[in-house]
Amino acid sequence: MNPLISGQRSELRARAHALRPVVIIGNGGLTSGVLAEIERSLKAHELIKIRISGADHPARESMIVTICADTGAAPVQHVGKILVIYRERPKEKAQL
Repeated sequence: MNPLISGQRSELRARAHALRPVVIIGNGGLTSGVLAEIERSLKAHELIKIRISGADHPARESMIVTICADTGAAPVQHVGKILVIYRERPKEKAQL
């Protein structure tokens, strides 16, 4: 995904403010099951919050890079243990 420009990030942060985390990464870390759940959530919502618990700051940064690389999402915001990511839902083709 192309990087978000400042205006897009600002608008997405405002939209994400009222959201609750839909995926929580626990002490088990970033597993294939967690990545599959993030993928399902992105398909359903486009913009999601993820809570990362049980990891220090460098480990969280590493997880963010991995999540975005594996899902094709763009990071919107990372504050403490909360990550907001966005991936535009593909446009549905019109049925003829």
